Amino acid sequence: MWLGGRGGCITAPATLPRARKRFGQHFLIDAEVVDAIMAALALRRGEAVLEIGPGHGALTVPASAAGACVTALEIDRDLAAGLRRRLPAARILEADALAVDYADVLGQVPARVFGNLPYNISTPLLNRLFDACAAGAPVRDMHFMLQAEVAARLAATPGTRDWGRLSVIAQYHCEVAPMFDVPATAFAPPPKVSSTFLRLTPRPPPTPARNSLALRHVVRVAFAQRRKRLGNAVQSLRLDLAALGIDADVRPEALAVADFVAMANAVELGRGQR
Repeated sequence: MWLGGRGGCITAPATLPRARKRFGQHFLIDAEVVDAIMAALALRRGEAVLEIGPGHGALTVPASAAGACVTALEIDRDLAAGLRRRLPAARILEADALAVDYADVLGQVPARVFGNLPYNISTPLLNRLFDACAAGAPVRDMHFMLQAEVAARLAATPGTRDWGRLSVIAQYHCEVAPMFDVPATAFAPPPKVSSTFLRLTPRPPPTPARNSLALRHVVRVAFAQRRKRLGNAVQSLRLDLAALGIDADVRPEALAVADFVAMANAVELGRGQR
């Protein structure tokens, strides 16, 4: 579903804070998109939420108005100070989302995480959140505005051009559900790409890896040479792919998450190796 361009502005671009390029700031201004996001979140009074990159508060304000208990991470000190003045009931933390301890920020209360993520940090930030969820951080679900290309990789299926490292790790940790697309005109300044809003729901992996670092290593090695046959791409891992029931002649992009887990577990246990 495609949204944006018809809903009017929640804040006139001329009255917005100046966007800082180093922070990858693109402020959400389309009221229709904000309404669609809030409908997707369906926040309840008293619900704990963590917003990453609140900016000028396009989502923070309606989340607070819905009665949610809002914690927000904002790296820009001027924006953080402005939000504290406007939303005294919210917990606004001036912090780098790539550096915080999410177990500390979230505490023990199950929370929902959302945000209009800066596109220049979206992939490393998602990986940090996946690791936090795997370590037991109490995240119920995550809703993010992302570059459409990144969203396509998150939701890709094996055998497609978008299937890669991010797809495997995301789908190992979460169920991925794209919700709607958003044009560049919904932001000020408009980015050079279109965006997608999606939902990530953490859940136990269907086939657990004995060591998540081993899984990341195997996935990284496999996709470093994705155009090669799998046997050549993972030759350094010294795996007996036939013993694992995996075809050595396919390309890495043909493998499902469970195949990568099987290889990672073999590496971790020293089994199924030559």
